[in-house]
Amino acid sequence: MQTAYTPASWSTFFSAQVSASAALAGLEFVAISINLAKIVKQRQLVARAGKSLLGLMVVLLASALCLVPALGRAWLGWELASLGTAIWLTTTWAQHRASHKNPYAGRTSKVFFTLLTQVSVFPFVVGGVSLVYGRGGGLYWLAAGAIFSMIAALLDAWVLLIEIQR
Repeated sequence: MQTAYTPASWSTFFSAQVSASAALAGLEFVAISINLAKIVKQRQLVARAGKSLLGLMVVLLASALCLVPALGRAWLGWELASLGTAIWLTTTWAQHRASHKNPYAGRTSKVFFTLLTQVSVFPFVVGGVSLVYGRGGGLYWLAAGAIFSMIAALLDAWVLLIEIQR
């Protein structure tokens, strides 16, 4: 299980995550710019666009931090926990703004997207703390967070690009 706490063992995974999240963030900007006039008219959609970009940004930044050579495990853990906490608080606030008083989102949709927001970003906090203490799963938490963040960003992109047209 030592692999969970050795960032060098994950370099291929994190390199792929940097590339994928950067590419998806670029596509997300294109999707937002296509429907920008419609998006800026509704605060819920502005919040959703911001949340989507933040979710991809946490994957990009956390993966980039994990690729820094010879960065100590505890130091990396504190950086990831700090980054994760900042993004987690911001995306939770953005999710609330995206769903609160949203006439187009039903109760099930609100619960689903709120839970997806939490499982997308909070694993970065847990993974960082786990690295600091050297137990609890370590970088495996980041893998889970990265996967859920990609899913959340793609669903948000679908809403901002396709559903907005309905």
